[in-house]
Amino acid sequence: MNQLAEATSPYLRQHAANPVDWRQWGPQALAEAAERDVPILLSVGYASCHWCHVMAHESFSDPAVAEVMNANFVCVKVDREERPDIDAVYMSATVAMTGQGGWPMTCFLTPAGEPFYCGTYYPSAPRGGMPSFVQVLAAVTDTWTARRGEVDQAAGQVTNALQEQGAALPADAMTLTPDLLAHAVQTVQRDVDSKHGGFGGAPKFPPSALLEGLLRHYEGTGDRTVLQTVSLTCAAMARGGIYDQLRGGFARYSVDAAWVVPHFEKMLYDNALLLRVYSHLARLDPESIAARVTAETAEFLLTDLRTEQGGFASAFDADTHVAPGEPGVEGATYVWTPQQLTEALGRKDGAWAATVFGITDQGNFERGSSVPTRYTDPGAGPGDSAEDAVRFEDIRRRLREVRDRRPQPDRDDKVVTAWNGMAITALAEAGTAHQRPEWVDAAVRCAQHLLDQHVVDGRLMRASLGGSTGSAPGVLEDYAWLATGLLALHQATAEMSWLTSAQWLIESAITLFEDRDHPGNWFDAATDAESLVARPRDPLDGATPSGASAFTEALLTASALSDPKRAVRYRSAADLSLNIGALVLARAARSGGHWLSVAESAAAGPMQIAVSVPAAAPEGEPSRNELLSAARQYAPGGAVIVAGQSDSVPLLADRPTRGPAPAVYICRGSVCDLPVTDPDGVRAALAVTPA
Repeated sequence: MNQLAEATSPYLRQHAANPVDWRQWGPQALAEAAERDVPILLSVGYASCHWCHVMAHESFSDPAVAEVMNANFVCVKVDREERPDIDAVYMSATVAMTGQGGWPMTCFLTPAGEPFYCGTYYPSAPRGGMPSFVQVLAAVTDTWTARRGEVDQAAGQVTNALQEQGAALPADAMTLTPDLLAHAVQTVQRDVDSKHGGFGGAPKFPPSALLEGLLRHYEGTGDRTVLQTVSLTCAAMARGGIYDQLRGGFARYSVDAAWVVPHFEKMLYDNALLLRVYSHLARLDPESIAARVTAETAEFLLTDLRTEQGGFASAFDADTHVAPGEPGVEGATYVWTPQQLTEALGRKDGAWAATVFGITDQGNFERGSSVPTRYTDPGAGPGDSAEDAVRFEDIRRRLREVRDRRPQPDRDDKVVTAWNGMAITALAEAGTAHQRPEWVDAAVRCAQHLLDQHVVDGRLMRASLGGSTGSAPGVLEDYAWLATGLLALHQATAEMSWLTSAQWLIESAITLFEDRDHPGNWFDAATDAESLVARPRDPLDGATPSGASAFTEALLTASALSDPKRAVRYRSAADLSLNIGALVLARAARSGGHWLSVAESAAAGPMQIAVSVPAAAPEGEPSRNELLSAARQYAPGGAVIVAGQSDSVPLLADRPTRGPAPAVYICRGSVCDLPVTDPDGVRAALAVTPA
């Protein structure tokens, strides 16, 4: 019988009513395949995936197709977000066999888990040169029963290739230098779309890690052409349809080069990583569009993605189910026609809104509908009045109310540790930089929820749902991002408990994921994790930073915040890892965005800013808040900042006040400036020097 009803993954639960006898991944499923002497049909997807829903509706819900699947295979369903280790191994096999990957991913395995035939989506009937899913099933079954030798040979070859692909990189082949960083940035800059921002052509994914790395490079070098790339890209995304012009929040990617038409799913990781970028850019230019997008994206996280327990849900679906039992319609919640605007706002306001949001009779999407864009800011243009801005915000509010009454996309309420760690980091950094304590409070609540719910018997787990913790163990990125988030909270609050918990996570990760035979290399799955046909390891940054680059950031940040003994050990481990990052940046710079971020911070020291304050500032002296605000606004990305009384936490050790006045200690690595006692001095010490 189908075994998905009790799963902690919403994606698996979506398939609980299928006539397919789905199993969850595990030794029982492999043993059943061996006992029956049939292949495993592995289907991997995630809850907000459009084509996953299409294949489910066309094939997995069809009793005739299910009968073929059940008779000839042990059918296993996996949520890629809950089991990134399984997804990584078999996606590598799929790409090796077909030249491309994607979801849904469909793999056929031996009972030992060795892949011998892989693909992605298969239609219910032959289409566009693709065979039907039933034809694929028949061909695989025939090969399995009549030509087993071919299966064994193919499975062996693929498995050997997967194991070779996961080999360690040499940590002594290259080291980070300013020239290498400059070369990596120049390589990335050559691919910039000078008209629409971003890199390359369609489809376009938000390059969050690269943008953060470029911002840090600008702060280290003063190269304004790099800042212009970031500003152009951030403005273009914020004005296009990939950004929700009514509620805030970014979709996963744009199908066109101009960021107009999105693939409508909204992922927590995209919005958390982009919140970090826009907040960083807004500090450099408080009057830019980045300040508005920072506030709206943070509110999207807090209003639309926060769960009852205080964590953040994984995603909103790409599709909206307009009619029960019918397949979802992509974008149905979000798109408009001029007539719909008139019905919602009246003729005059409807026509004005259509002009502002680019809603036309021809449409920019399907069926004559349009995704809202926003290439002007009413109230800010020539001839505009203040009343235009007020009118526009009122129209946005009214359209949101109308849209909220439409059928809504499903929300994947799964709380993923790594992605919540990204959200904690972004909210803590943005909240402190922009003086929004409610954002920091939300990060605190989320962090406490993860420590309470996701740490089980001394181990960090990958995900939970509705207060129930899943059985999948945490992978490297989970430890890395939660540690980074806790380090951000230590800086925001100066509470020692956050630093202590972050250090525990880092120590645990070193034990579980370090490649002891090849220092500087890290596995993505723990040393005692379930044995797969290959142990996953990938240092390249993708839609999210690699586990290795994320953990290197945690190590580097912790080295600047910890006691001297730990600091030396963490920095040594970070430097070895950065040698691997140097290889990535030299060979595939666009796949090393987060490596660039961490490398630029390492090159800057990382900068350490300790704000030492007396128990009470005397009248007439600059307050702790004035000095701390100046430090948080002007410090470069990757800097560490803590304020408190001398010796209260490691960064403040032996850093006293200047008599009764607060003092700011600014250090770059082991080199420190003289203490600064006024906000203007802080700003001057942290100002970017133009190239």
